[in-house]
Amino acid sequence: MSNRAIVLDANILIRAVLGKQVRELIFGNAETVKFFAPDVAYADARKHLPALLKKRGVEPSAAMLVLDRLEGIVQPIDSEIYKGMQQQALKRIAVRDADDWPVLACAMTLGCPVWTEDADFFGTGVATWTSDRIALYFV
Repeated sequence: MSNRAIVLDANILIRAVLGKQVRELIFGNAETVKFFAPDVAYADARKHLPALLKKRGVEPSAAMLVLDRLEGIVQPIDSEIYKGMQQQALKRIAVRDADDWPVLACAMTLGCPVWTEDADFFGTGVATWTSDRIALYFV
């Protein structure tokens, strides 16, 4: 078993529900990679997914089950665990998007990279992977 771990941004959780590629990457690497997401990432995904699904003509209840299933693999991290890094994370990312601090704080707390499609994480001092490159991290 690998000791690789990565923190997922809400946009990756949403992509895992909406598309096949990201979901397959997560499920396909679940035995060798530990996946995490701040609890608020799940809240954001649950907030934004219904409208995205409706726009695509997808039945929300079935798609939301996929998100529930992901929660068994992508462990939600309670804010109590990462809130101690809030100020440091905000110093690094607030100029770009202060709402992203929980993802960065989780990565800093756990000492692992972030998987996101959000360029706001670049230059924060934490390794950042995008979906088109993430398979390299899993090797």
